[in-house]
Amino acid sequence: MSTLNSNSNQDHIQIATLAGGCFWCTEAVFLNLEGVISVQPGYIGGTTENPTYKEISTGLTGHAEAIEIKFDTRKIDFETLLEVFFATHDPTTLNRQGADVGTQYRSEIFYHDDNQKQISENYIAQLNLENTFGKSIVTKISKASRFYVAEDYHKNYYNRNTSQSYCTYVITPKINKLKEKFQDKLKK
Repeated sequence: MSTLNSNSNQDHIQIATLAGGCFWCTEAVFLNLEGVISVQPGYIGGTTENPTYKEISTGLTGHAEAIEIKFDTRKIDFETLLEVFFATHDPTTLNRQGADVGTQYRSEIFYHDDNQKQISENYIAQLNLENTFGKSIVTKISKASRFYVAEDYHKNYYNRNTSQSYCTYVITPKINKLKEKFQDKLKK
């Protein structure tokens, strides 16, 4: 279900769940967007209940590292989230983002309602039609299943560890790309 408290005055609050490689990267990107209320790193799409980072890192649980984004539709829409998602990771590599390799690093959209599913399908079809990436997009579209919030040390990882080498060489360039391409969508 994409709206929280759908019978209340919070109908404008929705959830999006995206997997685009390492969740430290995707969390850092989406935390910067105006209209994003919160971003939780976690695990989705696997078979193990209550998985740990160590377990999903084996690639054997079937989970993807993902983020759950709570957003305000009065300030940002789902399609804009997809625009940023596709601009800040490589959706043409199967089970890989840079040096991060394995099914846990796959590109996948976990939709919460039929509207998100349709928008995702249409968006990917348009990108493929325009040959935006020069290769076909391998991003999967799946119905959202149970999302397991990651361990506390993963939360806000980039902002707490900006000088760590992975952050410097992998995440900072994504943040710079976001700032360059989506300046008008950033939090003030």
